[in-house]
Order: sequence, then structure tokens, then C-alpha cells
Amino acid sequence: MSTLYRGGFVYTPIDPFANAMVVDEATGTIAWIGGDDAAAVHVDAVDEVVDLDGALVTPAFVDAHAHVSQTGAGLRGVDLGTTRSVAEALSRIEDAARRSQGRPVYAPNWDQDHWAEHRPHTGAELDRATYGGVVYSPRVDGHSAVISSALAAASGARELPGWEGDGLVTRDAHHAAREAFNGAGTPAQRQADIDLALQSAAAAGIGLVQENGGRTLSGTDDFAEVLAAGERGDGPQTIGYWAQLVADEAEARDVATLRGARGLAGDLNIDGSVGSRTAHLRAPYADAPGHTGNAYLTVEQVRDHVAACSLAGLQAGFHVIGDAGVDTAVAGFEAAAELVGAPVVTRSRHRLEHLEMVSRDGIERLVRLGVGASVQPAFDAFWGGDQGMYAARLGPDRVHGRDGGDSAPMNAFASMMAAGMTVAFGSDSPVTPFAPWEAVRAAAFHHDESQRVSARSAFLAHTRGGWRAAGFDDRGYLDLGLPATFAVWEVGDLVVQAPDDRIQTWSTDPRSGTPGLPDLSPGEPAPTCLRTVVRGRTVFDAG
Repeated sequence: MSTLYRGGFVYTPIDPFANAMVVDEATGTIAWIGGDDAAAVHVDAVDEVVDLDGALVTPAFVDAHAHVSQTGAGLRGVDLGTTRSVAEALSRIEDAARRSQGRPVYAPNWDQDHWAEHRPHTGAELDRATYGGVVYSPRVDGHSAVISSALAAASGARELPGWEGDGLVTRDAHHAAREAFNGAGTPAQRQADIDLALQSAAAAGIGLVQENGGRTLSGTDDFAEVLAAGERGDGPQTIGYWAQLVADEAEARDVATLRGARGLAGDLNIDGSVGSRTAHLRAPYADAPGHTGNAYLTVEQVRDHVAACSLAGLQAGFHVIGDAGVDTAVAGFEAAAELVGAPVVTRSRHRLEHLEMVSRDGIERLVRLGVGASVQPAFDAFWGGDQGMYAARLGPDRVHGRDGGDSAPMNAFASMMAAGMTVAFGSDSPVTPFAPWEAVRAAAFHHDESQRVSARSAFLAHTRGGWRAAGFDDRGYLDLGLPATFAVWEVGDLVVQAPDDRIQTWSTDPRSGTPGLPDLSPGEPAPTCLRTVVRGRTVFDAG
């Protein structure tokens, strides 16, 4: 079986004027790319001809950081992201409890800064809304939650560090509550959640999802099922990172083999999040004097884990957001290099997740050791700027890197790329949704103008960059013989956008030879996905 796509635009490095492509479904690869005139010779040789009618064909996106089953649970759960008061949130939870007829209720994505009361809901309020039911309601960043009394009792959260009272949990108490809630679900429901999330990713034009799992995040069965779903061929591929500290090379190999993990990385937390005030900071939070967040790992723990994974030839990595947390990460990587040798560390291509408050010096030191970054541009779109949540928590000067020393603005995408760091984009779904074009837009129109990148650079970070961050240099673009993993998009004019107004920021002149992308200027509609193909198989079709 083979298919000729023609009459559109094909985004490929081998031909800036390509508008046709042949896919060999038998091998799952790209057999030919070229112009419409040359495509005529293939019409009689293929089994199907698809008229693109001006659509754009691009490599499928890579989501470099996601939590698959939690995304599915959120899609069927009680999304509190649009609520504007505690009362509205509790009303939605009460309605869900009535519909669920006693089953546990998952109610994520609340943000007290968006609520009229400017406070979280409470465990007592959840008890009243659900008549004593089991409720797990994580904040939008996933680093704190409010739980009902029934879940507090089942998890033992009240006796653990991080029990803040009135149902609010962070740290160990939060991990215990999440683990107990996840354990209460049935295998059938978990599989349904995984399938729903991957279907949603496919509909967003995503061909590879990088799962970030761990014992307190999702559990071993969940992780295995996400990886298995990625091999079925009816959705995006999946790669998994397992969050577990190891002490030596043998343990690293054993754990990675047992879990089928690409690396022992992902949400292995050095610290928490800015929104929950658990990110580890050098100086106190602007809205919580005296409080500098949480430090979950030491330099020595980072060192030993990175050294063990490096000797085993595995990727190591950590979740890190606050500037003090980043200091721990950088010092730990350098200590590992002193222990086993810089070349041993560098060749494993380790990675850090989020890396939101890294200094310019920190970027240079990480680049020297080959450490890449998996980042989420939607975080800046949602919470950046002088009036956003980051500014409220940290103060505008720290957000923009104006607090002295070698500070860089938050989410310093341009500085990372300019230094030669491998940068990959993701969503951290369900924290932010699968919306790759919106991520590209967010990076191109960063709140801090000094950190804006061209749309092309952002697009490459969300396609080829995702594969590179996982250790694959020959994926994420369209070329002969490569896997036919691509998406077809309904678009308007194709343009070339750059972050600097001093140069030409857009052009539709085909003579330039610069491949165009959709216009992502603020206010312009995002492209609509018409079809997603993974290794030659159609996994989403809008009809």
C-alpha cells in the first residue's frame, strides 16, 4: 500500500519548494518528496492519491513531557481550570459526585489566584460537596492538592510531612494521597484514560509522547501500559522516563531494564513549583516572606545518580524550577563529572525538565556537560509577564532577570538556544493541554522580548528537538527513508516569523527558499489538524 499526497506544502529540509510526498505504508517510510509536476509520474504507481488542497504537511510534533493517564483522567474528570470562585468549583465537584454514584472524583487544575476568594477550597468543603466521598483535587501545577477526609484517612496523609491542614497537602503527604487515589482506580479505567489521552495527542498532531512516570506519580503498571500503548500502532509512539534514584551502575541498568525506561529521569524532583511555592529559591518568595520553597534532593544525591546513569549509558534527569534548585542540579552534574569523567557524563546526553530559573552561567555550565532542557512555553503564556502569577510570587525583577548577578529571565529559551543547548518543547499535560502550535506561538511571542525565538526555531524544538532530547538525531523531520510520521494541517498564509523587528519578520515570496509556517501572530487562529500519521499508519483523521 502506498499513498501520494499532492497539492499542498511539505515542510522538509531537502526541498523548500516541495508540495508532494509518497508514503510507503508497507515499510512505514517516506518514499519520495518533490514538486507537483514531478508527482504526476507517481499517480499510476500508488494505491491512493490524497489531494491536500493547499494543506501543510509537517513532521508530527513531539511532546517532550507528559503524564498520559493523568491527562486522560483529567479529560473525563472535573476540570476546574475555568472556574472563578470556590463556590463554582464546589458546585462542579458536587455535580460530578452525584453522577459518579460514590466513585472517587478527580478535580484538577484549580488556581486560587483566579478565584474570587483568593484561597484554595478545603477538605471540609469537599466532604460536604460529595457527602463524604473520595476526592483528589490537585492544583494546576500538580505540586499541591486539596483532598477529602476519606482520602486523607486512606492515605495516611495527616501523619506525613506536607500536611498543611484543612485538606491541603504538599510534599510526602501529597505523594501519599496521589498514590492512594491512583491505586483506587480499576485497570480498565486506567487503560481507558491512557487511550483517551493518546487519542487527544494524535488529534493535536503529536506523533511521540514522552511519559514521565514514577512510583508516586503513576505507578509501575500504569507506566508499562503507557509504553505498550505506544507500540500498538493506533496512536502516537511513547518513550518513558522513570523517576527513581539509583546509587550505582548495576542498579541503574536493572531499574531501567525492569521498567523499560529510556532513562531514569523526568519528574525526579529536585524541587517543586512556583505556583505552589515549593520551587526552591535563593531568596524568599515575594508574597511569602521568609519562605524559600522545598529542596527534595542534595548535591550528593544528584551526583551519585548522574554518575550511576552515565556509567550505565542511560539518560539521567531531574525536575527543577527554582534558581536554588538549579544550583543543586548544576553542582551535582559537575560533581558527577569529577567522579567519573566529563566525557562519560557528556555522552549520555542527560536532561533537565522545566529549568525555569536558570542563570546565564548555569546555562553555559550545563552546555559544557551536554545537558539538554525539556521546557514548556505554555508556562510563560499562562503565568508570565508583569501581571502574571510568576510576578506575584517572585516579583517582576526576578521574572525578568533584573535582580542582579548573572540572572536570566524566566524560561530563557533564547539564551538556552544561543548557547547551543538542546531544547525540546512539551506540555506537562495535564498541567497545560496538548496544543503544540500554541507552544510555538508562546516561544515566538515570549512575555520577555529578549527570550523570543523565531517561529522556525520554536517549531524545530517541538519536533526534531524532542527526538534529540531523547537521544535520536535522525528523527523529527521529513526525508527519504525516514519513518512517515507527520501531520496534515489546514492553514492560511505561510510566513517566516522572527523575533526581531529590525529584520523582515514575514514573507510569502516563494523565491526566498525559506520554508514557511502558519502565521502565529497573537490573535491568529491556530492551524487545524486534518490527519496524523505515525510510521505510515493513520492514527487520526478529521474526515
